Amino acid sequence: MFVFMCVGCGARLTTPLSQVALPVHAHQKYGNGSQLPVLMESGTFAVDPEPWGPPWRTWEEIDQDEAAARGIYAPVYALSDGASGAIVIAPGDTRGTVLIPERGGGYCCGLDGADGPNMACEACGLPVASRIDDCSLWQAVWLAPNAVRRHPVDDAEAAPLSWAELMTERKGTPPFEPIATWGSRLGSDQWWSWSPQWEAAAGQALAHLLAASEGRPVTVPSGLIAEVFQRALDALLPAGPPARRAVLAGPGGPAPDADAGILLVPVHPQTGETWTPAGPAASAYPVPLPFGVWLWLAFPEPHLPVPASGGMPDGVLRDNPPAPRPPHLFRADSGTFQHTLVRLPAVRSPWLREILENLTPHMRARLF
Repeated sequence: MFVFMCVGCGARLTTPLSQVALPVHAHQKYGNGSQLPVLMESGTFAVDPEPWGPPWRTWEEIDQDEAAARGIYAPVYALSDGASGAIVIAPGDTRGTVLIPERGGGYCCGLDGADGPNMACEACGLPVASRIDDCSLWQAVWLAPNAVRRHPVDDAEAAPLSWAELMTERKGTPPFEPIATWGSRLGSDQWWSWSPQWEAAAGQALAHLLAASEGRPVTVPSGLIAEVFQRALDALLPAGPPARRAVLAGPGGPAPDADAGILLVPVHPQTGETWTPAGPAASAYPVPLPFGVWLWLAFPEPHLPVPASGGMPDGVLRDNPPAPRPPHLFRADSGTFQHTLVRLPAVRSPWLREILENLTPHMRARLF
């Protein structure tokens, strides 16, 4: 457990926090006018290894060798020249900070951090963090890495959960959820949608699936996983050559087939490590999925009656209706897809570069 303290005066700026992996959807921009919830679970923090935030440089201002040294292998609109290592926490876990009113520009329905740190240490006034709560952005506080320092609050090191323990907890991420919006004449409104977390996870995974395909068709198992990936794979990859098979693999499941060259595997939510199979399957291409998304795909949760509450007799079950399905086909998040693909060396292949350059038409075709 750690607390973060101001480098200027040593004041404590957070509650005790434990480190987890950076969520795939940390920088996702979802829809228009949507109210997204808090990014981080209370009591946790994550570190972004890459620079993020102002100042920014456009691609025309960046030497390609410099970009490649930073792990960027295809053009992007702009790259951050900010400090790497920003720490993201839940807004409710901050202490001893105040907003900086003159740093609130660029927002629509809230704060977006476009003007740099908009929170200061209450004790000494040093800018220390950026509060993000604008529409279509995940609510979070990003601590500036050069303005805070980490201080342990106990000597005991808690070991991360094992894969078996994670499977016992069974914290899956549902594929559908209600999305709230701002701007309605009647106030807040909601509609049922595919989960933004699933769309971001699919954007990352789809980039890896294309890289793993080597330009050949790819098939995935039928059911929900096909609903998420197969339409985009069929549209973006050529038909004809023998297809490569992608299958789910991970803890608690059957051993992957020997002829499956691509494995959709979970990422540990605390350490960020990708699950690796033993034996010959270890040579297959691993496509990472957030653990909660992978768990739901590998072990779908059926809609079951739940115990009734209130004045109902013991043992009575309430048969609530299942969550409504979204009215549109699944679409992977384009921003996460692009962010991932430009960081894969395979994007240097002309056919993959063409997909990247035609991302806008693919969005119009509702693949993203």
